[in-house]
Order: sequence, then structure tokens, then C-alpha cells
Amino acid sequence: MKYLLTTIVLLLSFIHVGYSQSTGQPRHANLEKGLAIQGYDPVAYFTQKKAVKGLAQYAAKSNGALYYFSSQSNRDAFVKNPVAYEPQYGGWCAYAMGATGEKVEIDPETFKVLNGKLYLFYHSWTNNTLTKWNEDEVNLKAAADKNWVKTIGQ
Repeated sequence: MKYLLTTIVLLLSFIHVGYSQSTGQPRHANLEKGLAIQGYDPVAYFTQKKAVKGLAQYAAKSNGALYYFSSQSNRDAFVKNPVAYEPQYGGWCAYAMGATGEKVEIDPETFKVLNGKLYLFYHSWTNNTLTKWNEDEVNLKAAADKNWVKTIGQ
């Protein structure tokens, strides 16, 4: 009986955490069939300083988004503190969020970690928005922060 009660309390606390940490993610996140960052490992951007494809066998959910990881240790680190690794602006292009307030797709291999936060960018052979971001980062970041608040408030 004690084991059952403990299990119920733990399940209820996980449900509460899932609902109380609403960041607008499922509704506003850049997801492909529920998958965030096109299957790239969000922890690897910080620990390996490069984009690394994750594997379905190391998956975890946060705020309605499914993330893949390249290792069990990366998955465990994410589960302990998902906010530390989730991309900014729901995983949409940071430059576009700052420049126009629009949700624009990203190239998961074009990224920047700034002040402990992950920013993703659109990149095609003719347009690398990370370069544009770097030219006016302070103003674009301030605008992106404001635009994101407006976006998730809609």
C-alpha cells in the first residue's frame, strides 16, 4: 500500500510539473511530428560544441516536445534540467524572430550558444542568418525576446 501511494504521489508531481512549466512549447515549438530540432541532440551543442544527430533509443519529452539524444548521459542531463538545453524561441530561427517576429525553419547545424542558451538559425546556400545575427546581435536578441513573448501570448 505504501509503495502504491508513493507511486501515485510521484506521478501526480510529474503531471503537475508538466503543466506548471508551460512555455507555450507544444503550440509554438518548431516540431516535426512532435520531434524537436529535427532529431538533433540539444545537449551536444553545449558539451561537444557541434550539432550531433540523436537516436530514438535515447529519447525524452519536455513540454510536449520529443527530443533525441546521442547518448544516455546526454539524455540524463537533459531530463535533470531541460530548460538549460531547450533551444530559444521554441527552436525557430533566432534571426527571423528578431528581424520580423516570424517563425522560420532552421538548419540544426547552424547554431550559437550564447550566455548558456541555444540559438538556432536558418541557413541555405545563399542565406546564412547566423552571419546576419552576429552583425547586430544585441539589437536582434532584444527584439527576438520581445517578439517571442508576443508570439507565445497569442
